[in-house]
Amino acid sequence: MTDRLSRRGFLLTAASLSVVAAAAPRSMAQGAAASDLPGFPEGVELYRSAYRNWVREITADGLWACAPSNPDQVVAVVNWAREQDWTVRARGYAHGWSPLTIPAGTESGAPLLLVDTATHLTGIALESTDPAAVRVGAGASLEALLGHLEAYGLGVTATPAPGDLTVGGALAIDAHGTAVPAHGESRLPGHTYGSLSNLVLSLTAVVWDSAGGAYVLRTFERDDPDCAALLTHLGRALVTEVVLRVGENTSLRCLSRTDIPAAELFAAPGSGGRTLASFLDTAGRAEAIWFAFTEFPWLKVWSVAPKRPLTSRRVTAPYNYPFSDNVPAVVADLAGTLVSDAAWYLAPVLGNAQLDAAVLGLTTSLSADIWGLSKNTLLYIRPTTLRMTANGYAVLTSRAEVQRVVAEFTAFYRQRLTAYAAQGRFPVNGTVEIRVTGLDNPADADSAGARAPLLSALRPRADHPEWDTAVWLDVLTLPGTPYAEAFCRELERFLLATYDGGHGLTRVEWSKGWAYTDEAAWADEEVLGSAVPASFDDGAGPGWEGAAAILDRLDPHQVFGNALLDRLFG
Repeated sequence: MTDRLSRRGFLLTAASLSVVAAAAPRSMAQGAAASDLPGFPEGVELYRSAYRNWVREITADGLWACAPSNPDQVVAVVNWAREQDWTVRARGYAHGWSPLTIPAGTESGAPLLLVDTATHLTGIALESTDPAAVRVGAGASLEALLGHLEAYGLGVTATPAPGDLTVGGALAIDAHGTAVPAHGESRLPGHTYGSLSNLVLSLTAVVWDSAGGAYVLRTFERDDPDCAALLTHLGRALVTEVVLRVGENTSLRCLSRTDIPAAELFAAPGSGGRTLASFLDTAGRAEAIWFAFTEFPWLKVWSVAPKRPLTSRRVTAPYNYPFSDNVPAVVADLAGTLVSDAAWYLAPVLGNAQLDAAVLGLTTSLSADIWGLSKNTLLYIRPTTLRMTANGYAVLTSRAEVQRVVAEFTAFYRQRLTAYAAQGRFPVNGTVEIRVTGLDNPADADSAGARAPLLSALRPRADHPEWDTAVWLDVLTLPGTPYAEAFCRELERFLLATYDGGHGLTRVEWSKGWAYTDEAAWADEEVLGSAVPASFDDGAGPGWEGAAAILDRLDPHQVFGNALLDRLFG
């Protein structure tokens, strides 16, 4: 065995991270007791816990954590934290990149309490059938929620690819999938082409009650102005339960292709051929995964198909790409070599190996053409996949301009990647991922007076009613890759300058990397203090400051604050 990070090493790392966040810490609970924290509420499970985010770039050991068994216990620990001048951070599966839960470098003695939602706050129950709605605890996983809905013939239009996200975590950062209406398609009742936050009918959160001088549980309906700030709160609040509007389930065909050159798929508008926009027109649901230094992206196209097409394989469970979920030996070995031997020049070899693995895997696993109920084609990422760091942005634009945005971004990305490589620098060894969604139109909730999520990247702009679509752009690379931050800074500057209110507008994707300097993400003060707030101010209704004021009023003691949120909200 060499000293390289081997395939086994990569897989063991992935497996260790796949443990449910609520389950792993209890193995560390030896010696932890409520007596160690004077006045801590009796009956609440308390323990010391490690924290690891998705790519282990943010880690901490020995933090205090608890697993409340019900929302009343959540209130009790929040009030304890306020009295002790501690902060509280809700923790689910930690499937994220940005330091919205805890910042890097958090020490074990920090006055911080992790509140595990994924152990007990997981109830799911059908609230009504006509119209359909479901009540779900903030700690329930998306996979559990979608499975519950499926049993009743219900579902959603789009969802993130991983099933190991808590509902509360997904709503906190306006989690999304990929879907716009195909030509001739109408939205089904109970569905949205926007984020999951746009499905909320009501939510229950822990908020400050000035009359009682304590934090309490309060339920907010979708027409409540305060609810608009809580629908996507970035962790600046703690939601315990939500009621979601849902609709009739659909069967989807997912067809994968690797035969269309990037030059054609991402061509300038008017070029003709098999462009991404053409697939959106015919199917409405598409995702492009473009491996670094390759020419043929992996394109997935979902289409509504009530009956199974003759060539499609029926699937009855999610996660149907085993070659992606379980890293092939050649890919893991190459990735290990890049990291352990600092052989970053092998990025083109790794990119082509990943593409080859996808092409071969789609054939051998019979997954190039699958059909089934929505959950079983939409969920496709397991925790055992190769983990990479990611930046993320949403470009709001009109449907007619989607291909233009895709063409402009991919051309700039290709040009800069080529320029870096010519200097012997290889900042990207993963993929570019492109998805397209609708915006968070509050009318989709089918609830009188519903308001748009104030801080969702998909919040419509009143000053640009023609913008009805968002193009999501992510670039993935192995953690620690040299020049990655500088490269991402160039991409970010391009996006902010190109889509500044003309034919589009750039917003950041909360859970990913953004606000880059040449050395780090979430560090550029101009982006944090100016570009991000400005992207939410359209001159109509509460803007960034209005949302911040609501969150401050609901939590005046900053119990739900942290370093990044304090910088964002001042």
